[in-house]
Formats: sequence, C-alpha cells, structure tokens
Amino acid sequence: MVIEVWGTLPKLDDVIALHPTCCTENFGDYFMRFASLVIAVAMTFNASPVFAQTEDQGGPLIDYGTRFIPAISSRGMVSGPERLASEAGLDMLKRGGNAIDAAVATGFALAVTLPRAGNIAGGGFMLVHLAESDEQVFIDYREMAPASASRDMFLNEDGSVNKQMAYNSVNAAGIPGTVAGMIHALETYGSLDLKTVIQPAIDLAENGFEVPAALHLNLRSASKRLSKNDEANRVYLGGNGTAPAMGTVFKQPDLAETLKRIGDKGGDGFYKGKTAELIVAEMQRQGGLITEADLASYRAIERTPVRSTFRDYAIVSAPPPSSGGVHVSQILKLLEPFPLKDLGHNSAGYLHLLIEAMKLAYADRSEYLGDPDRTAIPVAQLTDEAYLDQRRTIIRDSVATPSADIRPGSLKDLESTETTHYSIVDQFGNVVSNTYTINFSFGSGIVVPGTGMLLNNEMDDFAAKPGFPNGYGLVQGEANAVAAGSRPLSSMTPTLVFKDGKPWIATGSPGGSRIITAVAQTLLNVMAFDMTLGMATSAPRIHHQWMPDMAMVEPGISPDTTNILEASKHKILRSNSTIGRVNSVQIDDGWFYGYADPRRPGGHVAVW
Repeated sequence: MVIEVWGTLPKLDDVIALHPTCCTENFGDYFMRFASLVIAVAMTFNASPVFAQTEDQGGPLIDYGTRFIPAISSRGMVSGPERLASEAGLDMLKRGGNAIDAAVATGFALAVTLPRAGNIAGGGFMLVHLAESDEQVFIDYREMAPASASRDMFLNEDGSVNKQMAYNSVNAAGIPGTVAGMIHALETYGSLDLKTVIQPAIDLAENGFEVPAALHLNLRSASKRLSKNDEANRVYLGGNGTAPAMGTVFKQPDLAETLKRIGDKGGDGFYKGKTAELIVAEMQRQGGLITEADLASYRAIERTPVRSTFRDYAIVSAPPPSSGGVHVSQILKLLEPFPLKDLGHNSAGYLHLLIEAMKLAYADRSEYLGDPDRTAIPVAQLTDEAYLDQRRTIIRDSVATPSADIRPGSLKDLESTETTHYSIVDQFGNVVSNTYTINFSFGSGIVVPGTGMLLNNEMDDFAAKPGFPNGYGLVQGEANAVAAGSRPLSSMTPTLVFKDGKPWIATGSPGGSRIITAVAQTLLNVMAFDMTLGMATSAPRIHHQWMPDMAMVEPGISPDTTNILEASKHKILRSNSTIGRVNSVQIDDGWFYGYADPRRPGGHVAVW
C-alpha cells in the first residue's frame, strides 16, 4: 500500500493497516506524530526550490530526489581524483584550449599532487572524441618490457614467482610511456604548446602546495614501504619515515627540474639526456634492465577502439593491450536480453546474472588477451553476438556455475589497484577519457635519485608464470607472458558512451582487476536502470574475476541479498574494501554533469 503525501493526510484505516502495532492506548499521540511527519515530508517535497528546473526555464535538469547531485557546467569540465590537478586542466580550457590540452595538463599535474597513481614514469591509455571530425582515437602509451627482458625473469630456481623482484625492484619497471603519450596527444590533437600545459605541474612541484588529507593519509599508509628506499624516504617522508602533516607545504624540487626538461625539450627531455641518464644509472646501480636504447626507442601508438552496443547505446572503449573494452562489451552483451530493471537494481536475481557474466568474461581474459603487436587477439570473435549467445547458455537460472566448470570459450568456429582516471569535456564538443598508472600504490616504491619520480612496477602485469595469478589474483595465459618489447595486458578501461550518435558519457576507473567490473556496473546503472550519474557512481558494487571463485561485495549490498546468493551456491566475500573509483562526465542537452567517486577522498570536479 502506498500513502499519498501530496494532498490530504492519510486515512486512519491506512495507518492502522500499515502499522497494526500502533493501535494502543497511545494511538492518538502516535497518529499526531505520524501526521506531523507526513506533513513535514509533504512540505519538503512540495517546496518549490527542490524540484528540477524545467526545460523551458533554460537551465540544467537536476533530480533533487537523489542524494547524489553532480557538478554542473556548460563550457568545460574536468572530473578527476584530485582538486589541484583538475583545476590545472580546467585552466587550459579557460585559456581557450581543448579537452586534450586539459587532459595533458591534468596528467602532468597529477604526477605532482597524486604520487600514488599520477605519474610521468608509468603508462596508460587515452580515448578521445574529436568533435570536428566526429571520430574517436585511442592512444596507447602503455609501458613496454626492456629489450633484455625474458619469459622466466621473475621465477626462482624452483619455478615459483619471486614476488619481491616482480613487485618491489627496478626489474619490475617497464619502459615508461606517460610522457610520450601525453606529448603525442598534445602535438596531434591539442591546441596549446607543451610549455603552457606543463607549467601548472612545474609550479606545483617547485612552489609546493598544502598537503591535503588524502595525500597525508596515502603517504602515512605507505610510509613503511616507501621508507625502504632511501630516495623515496627523502622525497616523500622527509628522510625520517614520517608523512608530512596536513597543511604543511610540500615541495618537490627534483621533480620540478624533471618537468622543466620535458617542457624545454619535449620527449627528448625525458627519453634522452639527463633524465634518461639518471634512470639508467639507477638501473645499473641496482641491477635493472632498462637501457638508454630502451628509453630512446619508446613510442606511443594509436589503435582502433573496441566498439559495441547495448540496447540503444553505442560503446567505444579500450582495445588490447587493454582487456577492458572487450570484457566490458562482453558483460553488457551477455546481460542485454535479460529484464534487468524488472529484477531490481542490486537484487539477488540481478546480481546472480551479473556475477555469472563476469565469470565468463574473465575466463576468456585468461586465455585470449595480450599484446596485439605480439599475439593475434580475437577481438571481433570475443565480442561477436553469436559467440556471446552461446556463452550465455552457460548461465543457469538462480544457481551459480562453479568457476572450475567454466573454461574460456571455444573460438574454433569464430575466432593497484593504484591507477587513476579522469574525464574531460570542452566547449567545442571534444571529450577525453584517460586512465594511467604506475600499478601498485606508489608503483615500485623506488624513486630515481635526482628526478623526484617513482618507477612503475608494471612488469607484474605480465604473466610471470602463465597459468598462475599475478599481484591482483588474475590468472593469465601465454598470450601475456613476459617478452622483450611487449606491452603487458591491462584492465584499464577508458570508455565513451554515445546516445543518438552523440557523446553522452565519458568514464573510467582505477582498481586493477576490478576496473572492468566497476566501469561495467556504472554503465549498466545509467543505461539499464536510468540512474543519474551521481547515483550510478555511488551505488554499491560487486566484483568477480572467475578465479578465485569468489564474489567480492561492497558494503551497502543487503545482507538478505547476499544470503540469497549464498543459497544459490555463490561464494561471497563480504569486504570492507571498495571497488574502483569512477570519475565521469555526462553531456545532455548542452549541459555537462560531472561526478567524482566518493569512495576515496580528494576527488574533484572542476567546472567552468
């Protein structure tokens, strides 16, 4: 029974029917309190300021019935993980620059203000929508294995994986791609010069900035690991293993000089000359593999994005060496025929289907995905509707299929968690979705002396031992084995959604193996459940990656729901950890809506 609160008070019979236990000698007092509550609710919902502005009033449409209100603008927007870097990007838009200029400025600034994930010695992917030509380009600036890397380089004599070497040594570092990727994007599609877009990062590093709570907490939690490296301890912990206090000014003069060399000489200011010499010197000192020739030979390249559809929407996402676009597409297509909205968001019925679709996608990931420059990746076959129709038959009604019984699909007849993401839209209609990383939080934990920059540990994203899990528990095959000059498989999933042929949403997330499922659920929330961007981002998530056979459930999923799932033979991990950190922008009727995932502190949407 629903009681109407917009007009008159509810009838006594209705109240008694809904609240039979209230019929006592104190009923009069109870009813007056209930009536007062109803009146208060009615006044709240009828007060004119709370309703969304109608279209004929000329403003954006906001649903004040949701708890999660997005940021709004009409000329430019940067939705990112950190305030100063987002504002640096926005400043480029205010100078007349485009979304690509803003993306590059934000990327360089994050290397200063978000050192656990922002970087110049890591790598990533940038997906760009160009308004003038109505095309999408994908820039791959993923790290590469050095020329002297070999298949079994991370194995001990007994065949086990040497985790210390794979996670925390200079050998864990791939050839960095971030600087090359940013410069390629700027020179090819930007409108401002490199000196202009890199200057905010230089200023932040040279003049310093007040340590926000997020940075203090990040450094404090990583202090034990960072203090093991003398240079990281000096740069980030003052040489005494202690995180800088909130509100103190944090300066990074070595990093400022490294950024200046890039600003002055472009890619040669990083991949050649003094910075390259400092990187190689540290490699030689610690027995690492990267050489001056490795650095000088690095190139960012453009690839064809993965394209798919979900109902009336077009999806453009990351191709290999990312697995993200393929498997987000698989998850969406596997679920497309089901009446998801009727099942109810995060109901046991919906989550059962979602978990089973995730298992099927990650099983395929273990077998078929890798570096497309080394291995033929059957993207078209893996996203083929006939193939997915066949795979969908494995999903049983209300009963989980054990992961051990799910194998990668047959194509014979077909064929850190500490990453960070930001999304940008400009006044010209260009859109950027960028995800980049140094892999673990603070990468390898090693700072190259004299550069102020942390080395990545992306070599762990290769299959150090094919068939066995990596640092994120992902089982991977020979297609992603360590090989000289290869780019490791990634889960980074910068994604664009188009509605009626126009860009509608730009999104992506950090989270290691959880990126794909975080992005997929955000997209399902807006496309299948008609959620606002804020609600879609904030709603509780789940994650399953085939192996281990365990569905991780965020806080906020009903215990009743998880109990039903367990009764359906699902193995549930009730976790206090979160899944992803999605930062998105949405374009609708000329207005921009942005939302930074509240799962971690510090997120910021810069608006103009």
